Amino acid sequence: MLTSRTFLKRTRAGAVVKVVREHYLRDDISCGAAACRICPHRPDGPGLGLEAQPSSAISTLCPRPHYLLPDTNLLLHQIDILEDAAIKNVIVLQTVLQEVRNRSAPVYKRIRDVIQTPEKHFYSFTNEHHRETYIEQKQGESSNDRNDRAIRVAVKWYNEHLKKIEDEEKIQVIFLTNDRTNKEKALEEGITAYTCEEYIKSLKANPDLVDRLACVSDEGKEIESGKIIFPEHIPLSKLQQGIKSGIYLQGTYRASRDNYLEATVWVHGEAEENKEIIIQGLKHLNRAVHEDIVAVELLAKDEWVAPSSVVLQDDGQNEDDAENEEEKENILKTAVNKDMLRPTGKVVGIIKRNWRPFCGMLSKSQIKEARRHLFTPADRRIPRIRIETRQADTLDGQRIIVAIDGWPRNSRYPNGHFVKNLGSAGDKETETEVLLLEHDVPHQPFSQSVLSFLPKMPWSITEQDMKCREDLRHLCVCSVDPPGCTDIDDALHCKELENGNMEVGVHIADVSHFIRPGNALDEESAKRGTTVYLCEKRIDMIPELLSSNLCSLRSDVDRLAFSCIWEMNHKAEILKTRFTKSIINSKASLTYAEAQMRIDSAAMNDEITTGLRGLNKLAKILKKKRIDNGALTLASPEVRFHMDSETHDPIDLQTKELRETNSMVEEFMLLANVSVAQKIYEEFPEFALLRKHPAPPPSNYDILVKAAKSKASNLEIKTDSAKALAESLDRAESPAFPYLNTLLRILATRCMMQAVYFCSGMDNDFHHYGLASPIYTHFTSPIRRYADIIVHRLLAAAIGADSTYPELMDKHKLADVCKNLNYRHKMAQYAQRASVAFHTQLFFKSKGIVNEDAYILFVRKNAVVVLIPKYGLEGTVFFEEKGQPTPRLDYNHEELSLTVDNTTLHVFDKVKVNIMLDASNIQHQKIRMVLVEPKV
Repeated sequence: MLTSRTFLKRTRAGAVVKVVREHYLRDDISCGAAACRICPHRPDGPGLGLEAQPSSAISTLCPRPHYLLPDTNLLLHQIDILEDAAIKNVIVLQTVLQEVRNRSAPVYKRIRDVIQTPEKHFYSFTNEHHRETYIEQKQGESSNDRNDRAIRVAVKWYNEHLKKIEDEEKIQVIFLTNDRTNKEKALEEGITAYTCEEYIKSLKANPDLVDRLACVSDEGKEIESGKIIFPEHIPLSKLQQGIKSGIYLQGTYRASRDNYLEATVWVHGEAEENKEIIIQGLKHLNRAVHEDIVAVELLAKDEWVAPSSVVLQDDGQNEDDAENEEEKENILKTAVNKDMLRPTGKVVGIIKRNWRPFCGMLSKSQIKEARRHLFTPADRRIPRIRIETRQADTLDGQRIIVAIDGWPRNSRYPNGHFVKNLGSAGDKETETEVLLLEHDVPHQPFSQSVLSFLPKMPWSITEQDMKCREDLRHLCVCSVDPPGCTDIDDALHCKELENGNMEVGVHIADVSHFIRPGNALDEESAKRGTTVYLCEKRIDMIPELLSSNLCSLRSDVDRLAFSCIWEMNHKAEILKTRFTKSIINSKASLTYAEAQMRIDSAAMNDEITTGLRGLNKLAKILKKKRIDNGALTLASPEVRFHMDSETHDPIDLQTKELRETNSMVEEFMLLANVSVAQKIYEEFPEFALLRKHPAPPPSNYDILVKAAKSKASNLEIKTDSAKALAESLDRAESPAFPYLNTLLRILATRCMMQAVYFCSGMDNDFHHYGLASPIYTHFTSPIRRYADIIVHRLLAAAIGADSTYPELMDKHKLADVCKNLNYRHKMAQYAQRASVAFHTQLFFKSKGIVNEDAYILFVRKNAVVVLIPKYGLEGTVFFEEKGQPTPRLDYNHEELSLTVDNTTLHVFDKVKVNIMLDASNIQHQKIRMVLVEPKV
């Protein structure tokens, strides 16, 4: 049967057009019930439909066998309930799925995954194309009311349809809705309808499910005082008008880790001076949560403030101690230099919530048998969340996941609900799971659909593979990597040519041969974006069969590679460059130490060692050229743990030692990346995936320039170009203070911007500031970076070794890929730092109090941040301790100094600190540092 649907649509130009679409109705769509013999088609596919005898949890409201049918809002808000193993046999209507898809992509993905899970028996019913369940929109009826009516029509049809099944016990369909009006209409029409809470509370065998109920309505959930704390949010329609007219600014809300009463809003597409807006004080923060998209109103200039130097943690137990909040807000309001004032605003409304499930711990209420408790997230940027649970005793000391449901105006904290128990706090497996979840690192095992695209074993190189490749197995190729490396991306060779020049080759694993565009393996790799290296664990971007075996350029096995080969003279000047797909056979897999030993040993003169010496000699020339060109050599204290072979706990902690061979490999990887960037941009000027490093704004360097001057009056750091910075850092030496140069380079690193991937057709600025290169990309690590896989595909197309595909030649799609890659790389970095922090805590747990030399890196109003060179460890020394007399503190922003009573501390001062593990807060265990010398 053919009908038509008419709707109005606004075009990009703003005109309204009437659209008429053909709409087919059918009578051969299955109801999905296994016992049904009336429907012509049985459900097939992964979900397999509803059980003949529903094995749902037993409800006191409906003891008979039944199926559940939720409406859109219930599915959106109660997805945690629907995912629980106890909830089975659920009918998800097409109407509901379409609305969910339009309103929340994450929830839509989750419900699709549930429908695909056979043991859940969820069935997606195409009611909008079924002759008996499709309805037209009435005149004057809103789309929302029409959809509610369509859902009720489908419930009635199901109940009538299931009565026809010849079975002793008739199956009933229960309608679940939290919409009061919808429920009343359903009951009037003779439909059995309950709210989610009513139904879940009737499942007496599953009392824990009640904790997972989302608190969707703020009615009845207000805290007893009922006092209004926050201003009302302006409705979305008015916000959009205000943004258009320039009254409000739209941006991403970024909460501070150090100060819970301060945040910044990064304004979208705004001029540089208004890019970052400071928000201070509880009322101005107005219930925004980290990463929300918000609307901000700028305050008058005489109300602008400076970024606070105070460290404030929300550690109060009383959730509505307003006086205490006002006292803390007053600490922020201190006299500051006018030059330090920044654009300041207040949040007037929320455009898009970016709430996710949060990991953390329960702060149990002191009231006996209380059901309402505060949950403290692991991420200090997230506010505490009030939840109701009957399992407080069980959850005490556990890491749990909680979701936010809403934030009423009269509540100091948002309301939420319990989702999942992860395990005991402090347990290594639990803490690793927490840091992966908190940094949004995809770490589930690879699915069968992904693994199905892997090559079948035993695998070998076929004649077909040989046809379009150069056979380079005769070359003396070797790899140089950290010890224990199994995912070997790159290998090198170097030999002298008959004409006296040198041939140098960088050979990279040909991952794109195994991962073809658009399949499930490619999509999963693109989503993960990067391999994440934790202290004891590696979260692979691609399955292990590829990362540690077929793509890994191990020694003495034939492997497929993508080679970049140069002819150079002895001055390391490139005379010719060529790219080719190849087959190699590495002659040795060396560690950096082994390669260094070969280079230094006069007794070794074999082909591998001679090649390494040639590479090392050329690398030194390349490095000098780069540095002369203005490339920066910065420093960051990197830490390496030595693990106990039995317990896997860290037993030793030291900063990483860098050898000449580290630099040798790095130089040729940089050179290959530059050569490939030039080639793909030349061939595809609109679609090249490149990497740039923006120059920092001059204000970023203020702290570096001041710090250098504060230590030695003749030290001048010039920052007008990367070359000027590099040269002034090279000159910044002090015989009396040999560590000064390293400290300045560490500080310079903190001034830098993040390097990012971008599509050449969407940007004009290609320059890589840190490398002083006009163009750059990533080609050399396709096993662990998805960006390199895209670059390999572009290069293959550029040299005619492979064909292009539509997504590769779509700059908008490429820009979306870059956006995800930048996010994944940032999160991987944060996860790695969190892993180092956790293992550092484990290390100091058994050490008691350790006394070490340290240097002051930053000075705050009530604390100093110190660096301990021996461990590459950074920490904060606070001078306002609970239960201790507060010293007199005098902070000087110009001199970067803090006077504590009569002792003045400057940036870069050498001090002695005691280091110990503070486990008083089990969730936020931290390394505590106390100043020993000078005495304060």
